[in-house]
Amino acid sequence: MNDGSGVAVVGVGTTAFGALGRSADDLAGEALRAALDDAGLGAADVDGLVTHRVRSYEGLAAEHALDPVWTAQVPPEGRMTGPAIQLAATAVRAGLCRTVALVYGNDGRTRGATYGAGGSGSTAAGEGYGTTPALTAPYGMTSPGAFSALMLQRHRHLHGTSEEQLATVATTFRAHAGLNPAALRREPLTVEDYLASRYVVEPLHVLDYCQINDGGTALVLTAADRARDLPRPPVHVLGAAQRARMVGSDLPPDDFWAGALQEVGEAVLRSAGRDRRDVDALMAYDNFSPNVLFVLEGLGFCGRGEAGEWIGGGRIGLGGELPVNTSGGQLSEGYLQGWGLVVEAVRQLRGGCGGRQVTGARTVQYACAAPIVSSVLFGTEA
Repeated sequence: MNDGSGVAVVGVGTTAFGALGRSADDLAGEALRAALDDAGLGAADVDGLVTHRVRSYEGLAAEHALDPVWTAQVPPEGRMTGPAIQLAATAVRAGLCRTVALVYGNDGRTRGATYGAGGSGSTAAGEGYGTTPALTAPYGMTSPGAFSALMLQRHRHLHGTSEEQLATVATTFRAHAGLNPAALRREPLTVEDYLASRYVVEPLHVLDYCQINDGGTALVLTAADRARDLPRPPVHVLGAAQRARMVGSDLPPDDFWAGALQEVGEAVLRSAGRDRRDVDALMAYDNFSPNVLFVLEGLGFCGRGEAGEWIGGGRIGLGGELPVNTSGGQLSEGYLQGWGLVVEAVRQLRGGCGGRQVTGARTVQYACAAPIVSSVLFGTEA
């Protein structure tokens, strides 16, 4: 379930975000070139390749002169980001390869993807919600948003979570995005703006939804002993874990994935010899804003059912107790199936985030609540 020590991120690359009118493979290739330049490496140094949402791993490799000894392509869902990092780290630790490029590309905005029932080819089932859509669609469960809305409604019923409390997620992340030149949504957002916005699937407002995006990202991972000789300070993969909750995943989980989140959260901390108090910032998979509440509760940063109240008072903002999604996250920076959050974790630990930098950041955690729950712990020290 857990593997990751002895491996470090030595290069990251991203493209511009927005409606770019380019293919996913083209964007992935641009990000790959940027990541290799960042790492001070060339194509000949890469002997491992993991691709995500790339149409042709073979075509991408050929175009960029990669001839890896180990290759994998993961399914397109955003839940696969954490497992992709775990897979790459495990391959390096097992000696299957020494240096892995993890490459992602998405042209969803150009394609007009809706991740719903609009016939775009990106459906609820394709994103991992509603594995039997023929059975769930007649009840209105035609998109990931519908499932998230149902979970939020249950959370509100059980714990009294209010719209004003949930607004803290969107408004905080928008404030972070205002400090990120790459973010799609940088204009200020108030609680009043949030409450006045339209519902998509009540009780989810349009501002609770991630920003469909075009963009590419790439990471270069290598063995820690090799990382010391490269120009960038290594960001160590201290731990990576996953836990499937796929039985019955055509319905929202009663515990909001809390049990699986607790399991993977404890696993990555234990493997790194850290505890929760060592985490300086959290990157929580925010395809919809309620997921942030579920991640905080499942990882134990607050009690179950307490996240709505706990996030108040600036606690998850810059300068707060636990800054969350400092790039603006997928709600405001742009939807990159988790990869933008991973890149932000690396950049925070390098100390290069400018006005949104978390002072003294040494340990950053990534976590995703989904039918495959995952977490990755990154740190400046092995």
